Amino acid sequence: MRYVKDVASVIRSKNAGPYELTFDLMFPDEHTYEQVRHSITKEKIAALYKIPEQDVLSIIHFAPAHAVKITIVRPRASGDLGETDVYGAQQHAPLLELTY
Repeated sequence: MRYVKDVASVIRSKNAGPYELTFDLMFPDEHTYEQVRHSITKEKIAALYKIPEQDVLSIIHFAPAHAVKITIVRPRASGDLGETDVYGAQQHAPLLELTY
């Protein structure tokens, strides 16, 4: 078992509107991208974020950029009372435990 964090060039999160978060995983080359991309599933993302699988809205593979974009429902709306990351820029940490 290997960690995606060890081969990814970029792992980041950001807002995708006030009710969604998006994550970008980018890889240095086609070979690495192809090794990892099939192991990124809604089931794994849901488990990492402790959310229902239906809250993983999309996983988009973009081969020309060796990238994967994941979108989930935000646990709280951006700027809502009790919400701690208005920009969604600090929500990628669970992806550091993603394996392939």
